[in-house]
Amino acid sequence: MSIRAVAREAYREALPALGASVVGGLFAGVVLGGMRSELQQVPGLLVLVPALLATRGNVYGSLGARLATGLHQGLLEPRIDLGNERLRGAVAAAITNGLFVSVFAATAAYVLLALLGEAAAPLPTLVAVSLLAGLLSGITLTVAVVSVVFVGFRRGQNPDTLVGPIVTTTGDVFGMAFLLLAARIVLFLGGV
Repeated sequence: MSIRAVAREAYREALPALGASVVGGLFAGVVLGGMRSELQQVPGLLVLVPALLATRGNVYGSLGARLATGLHQGLLEPRIDLGNERLRGAVAAAITNGLFVSVFAATAAYVLLALLGEAAAPLPTLVAVSLLAGLLSGITLTVAVVSVVFVGFRRGQNPDTLVGPIVTTTGDVFGMAFLLLAARIVLFLGGV
């Protein structure tokens, strides 16, 4: 296969996902712009935004890569089978890591803000918002990643090409939406 053919194939597979990523990123920015009230009521929440979005991409990008490798090696069949021990293990590890990272990010943000002498919401409030957002976005990202990887593979596309943009887009859009929802729920329940 020539270099031109390889490049054409890569662009054919990646451009739709990258286009969706741009639109999703803009939508996430709109959600962030609409969080002014929550950002004021939960000091330190803005510090969590980049940390939570980046870690969602890392954790669930790893899930997608693990699944893609399993498909390429023939260790996984391209169908969603919750009885498959490898699939269940990969999903459980991703969600567990996502929740752990959520607690770590909230704690690190709290400590960093305290060291800098900046205002921060109480640690339990930051952890609750981060954990709830992490759980909701983790479930959504898991469904999106598993579906896209398996469906893409069945359609003859390279799942490695799809995982990055899909995880980024889904993580940004739903990560911001669920962070907003989590902040509202915690505030409604008496946080801060």
